[in-house]
Amino acid sequence: MTKETFEEALAQLEEVVAKLEDESVGLEEALKLFERGVKLARRCRTQLEGVERRVEQLLAEATEGEEPKTEPFAPEEA
Repeated sequence: MTKETFEEALAQLEEVVAKLEDESVGLEEALKLFERGVKLARRCRTQLEGVERRVEQLLAEATEGEEPKTEPFAPEEA
């Protein structure tokens, strides 16, 4: 299995969700889709956590001697 970029994994996750919302999907297929979705969601979360750690490291290096000013990410409500 190749490692998708964050954007590719997120797009695949969106496709999985769309398929799961389709009421014509059978139980077995829905279970396989759900498992795939969980793996994709984990991959996206891991990548985001890595980016967050890197940003905090860069901020710490940029503000030498000062406490880095970071705030938790709050997604916009649609």
